[in-house]
Amino acid sequence: MLVKNEALQERHRYYTLWKESNIIYEEWAGSHGLSANSLLVLQSLYDGACTQKEISRKWCIPKQTIHTILKDLEAQGYLELIVMERDKRNKQIALTPEGASFVDTIITQIQEKELHVIQKMGLERMKRMNDDSELFIKLFREGGLGKNE
Repeated sequence: MLVKNEALQERHRYYTLWKESNIIYEEWAGSHGLSANSLLVLQSLYDGACTQKEISRKWCIPKQTIHTILKDLEAQGYLELIVMERDKRNKQIALTPEGASFVDTIITQIQEKELHVIQKMGLERMKRMNDDSELFIKLFREGGLGKNE
């Protein structure tokens, strides 16, 4: 039987770990002159996402925030925003050669850090952590605690 006090302690631990994880990425991004959201945008560009809408949807970041980040990257000469023919409200993101190099450098650096951690903790533990997180999210949504609350 679930002991409420222990469950609440683990819930608090989960929140603390979740926040600490976010802080680690915020600090790393900040040390490279970026925000955590900017880092996620760069990851999307690295992965081949090509519209503001796709990036916004993938990371659940407001479109206006994505727009601001992209405009800043455009001002730095890292990308061009090209109006799409079939949907004038959406823009195609095209990296400049300098932008492609910048994105590759930043994402390669963070990936090296992440892969080092995964190697130290072991791939099986990483898989288990992801499986457990996936189950938590699934059960959370099944319990009516998702988007429609």
